[in-house]
Order: sequence, then C-alpha cells, then structure tokens
Amino acid sequence: MKSDIEIAQEAKLEPITEVAATIGISPDDIELYGKYKAKLSEEYLSKISNNKNGKLILVTAINPTPAGEGKTTTTVGLGQAFGKLGKKAVIALREPSLGPCFGIKGGAAGGGMAQVVPMEDLNLHFTGDFHAITSANNLLAAMLDNHIHQGNELRIDTRQIIWKRCLDMNDRALNGK
Repeated sequence: MKSDIEIAQEAKLEPITEVAATIGISPDDIELYGKYKAKLSEEYLSKISNNKNGKLILVTAINPTPAGEGKTTTTVGLGQAFGKLGKKAVIALREPSLGPCFGIKGGAAGGGMAQVVPMEDLNLHFTGDFHAITSANNLLAAMLDNHIHQGNELRIDTRQIIWKRCLDMNDRALNGK
C-alpha cells in the first residue's frame, strides 16, 4: 500500500484555472498563488452574493485516527463522491496549523486517495494566511505593550490585559505547563 506522500507526489495536477472553470469560475475571479493554488477574489464573492444558496455539509469535530483520517479526509472524500455523482461540489478548508504537520499525524491534507495536493504546499504555509494572522496578532500585542511602556495615555488597566502572543508551532515546551 502506498503512503500518502507517494500518492500525492504521483497525482497529475491540473492548473487551478482549469479546475475553477469546471464550476464556472473564470481566471479573472481568482487570485493565483502559483499554477495550482488560488483564492476566490473579493469581487467574485460580491458578484455571487445574491445567488440562490446551495446546500452545505459541515464536517467538524471529528477525532482523527492515529494515522490522521479525520475532517480533511472526510471532506475531500465527500467532495469527490459528489463529483462522481455529477453534482457541482466545492469544498472549503482552512489553512492548517503546523501542529498536525510535525506531530504524530504527519500532515493536514487528508489521506489516501482523498487528499489535497500539492500536499507539501498545503502543509507548509499554503497561501501564507496562518503566518499573516500570527503576525497581525503579535503586532497588535506589541503595539499595546509599547503604548503602555510609553506612558499609557489611554490609561489601560494593565491588570485586565489578556492579549497573548501567538506562534504557529507545535512545541510542547511552549504550552506553559
């Protein structure tokens, strides 16, 4: 039996513009992140905001097996199954934390024949959203800290601040216990 990474690396990738075209999304409606990744543009989301709603299946709060078969594998499998049934199906996944990538699971891209490719890109910063979130959080924390250090003109009660720094890392030494 092939490993997930072997399956992922043998997959024949189609350009994301061609994948988008199969569900009626033009190249002008996406923001490309290379040849195989993209985000829907804000303009496209505005353009379709008045469309009739489709059906939604939410896959959440599944405890994965030690091998990692959980939410992503189930979600990708459902998307593939609806495609085989001739339905126009789209799946949406959030960018994964690095935790699952370097923990026992070894990835956050699904598994077997129900995974997202390119796996390496998905597992290691994908479009950079997770990094942007941690940077924005830490910038605001530093700004608050600096304001207080420079005299606290807004008279912020420092005993009430619970704003913490964040880091996308699965490191047990950082968990505070």
